[in-house]
Order: sequence, then structure tokens, then C-alpha cells
Amino acid sequence: MTLQTSTSFIPEKYRILSGSALKVLAMAIMLIDHTASFLLRYYPPVTRAWFQIGSTSYSLYRVMRDVGRAAFPIFCFLLVEGFLHTHDRFKYGRNLLIFACISEIPWNFAQNGTLLFADKQNVFFTLFLGYLAFCLIDRFKENPTMQLVSMLALLAVSYFLKADYGYKGYVFLLIMFWLHQYKPAQALIGSCWLIYEWKACFAFISLNMYNGRRGFIRGKWAKYFFYAFYPVHIAILTIIRKKWFGI
Repeated sequence: MTLQTSTSFIPEKYRILSGSALKVLAMAIMLIDHTASFLLRYYPPVTRAWFQIGSTSYSLYRVMRDVGRAAFPIFCFLLVEGFLHTHDRFKYGRNLLIFACISEIPWNFAQNGTLLFADKQNVFFTLFLGYLAFCLIDRFKENPTMQLVSMLALLAVSYFLKADYGYKGYVFLLIMFWLHQYKPAQALIGSCWLIYEWKACFAFISLNMYNGRRGFIRGKWAKYFFYAFYPVHIAILTIIRKKWFGI
């Protein structure tokens, strides 16, 4: 089943990635990033510089973190697709909020080793705020003033909540939503917004290879595995770190 027919800057014959393939790619990239961030940063051989370009020293740790920047744009893209094609928007949003709350437990342990709130909350909260914005934009599609008020109100929430990627991540979600039918513009404007994390811009290559098909991830269990991967892999990495490094 084809889900969308939006433009792309990549020729159609090279659009070989389904939604399921993008999900697996995003999870793999996130795992690389978090393995470096939550675990390998405490292992000196991994953080030792291999080479230097300008004033930046590159180690295995640095390369893994840079690769990991591409995960967030892919997850944002998938969230927009999920919103546009879900049969139950309330249930979709509820699942995001539930897993945001569940993820706080391993997230806080990974950040500060306790159940107490860390300095920032996990990325599910950023995705949830973006999803709420999508819902309100659609709800007030005949009332631009209320759309603007809704977006600004949630922008304020994202700023004070300090979830992962913060208000910048929330604005990026809006860019992805408003331009979901215009892939080249989405890539250009999205990349300009992400200039502070320019490595993330490479994600737009894979996003423009999307063929609009759902792919092989189907059924309730597969869907919830995709949700659960985030808190579960953080918990596993934190447990390994505690065992290996006592941190």
C-alpha cells in the first residue's frame, strides 16, 4: 500500500526505503549514538583521537555521536507519517505519552543514576508535543489565529519542559509537518534549521528515498516493539555501564 505521493529530489527508481526500513534505520542509528553516549564515553580507548580536522578531534566516540545525529529527523518524519495515516489519533497520542512516562525511568537512571528528574526529559515528550501541535493545527485548520496560538503555547511548553532536543526539536517537527508534501523544500529548510547539528542533515537523503509504502513492520506486537525499543535499550546500556564502570 502506498501512503504518499509527495515530491522528492531523488529519482523514483532509487526510492527503495519503506516506512519499516526507515524505522529500522532510525533505531540502528539511535543505538549507535546512545551506545557511545551512555556507555563507551567512559572507555578511554574509544574517546582517544584518531585524527583531527581543523580544531575538531575525531575519535570512535565522536564519529558514533555524529552518525547518531541523523536519528532524530527520521523519527520526526515517521511521526508526521503516523499522524497523517493513523486510524485513531487519540490512541496514537496516548501511546506517545505513555511511553514518554515509561521512558523517564531508564532515562533518569542513564542521566543521573536515580529516579529523580534529570536536567532534561526524554525525547518522547518532544515528539508528543509535536504530535499535539499537529492535532491542533488540523483541529483549527479554518482558524489560522487559533493555529498560531496553539503552536506558540506548545512552543512555550517545550522550552520550559526541557525535553531532549527542546524547543528546537519542536520547531523542527513543525517544519517537517508543514512541508511534508514538498520534500526538497522540507530538506532545504529543515537543514537550515538544523545547522547547529549539521550532521543531522544527512538524514534527508534517506527520507527522500522513502517510497511511500508501509513495509514489513505490521501488527500490534511489531508496533509496540518500535515504541519499547527506546526505553529498553537505554535501560540495557545503563545496566551494562553500571556493571562495567560502576557509574
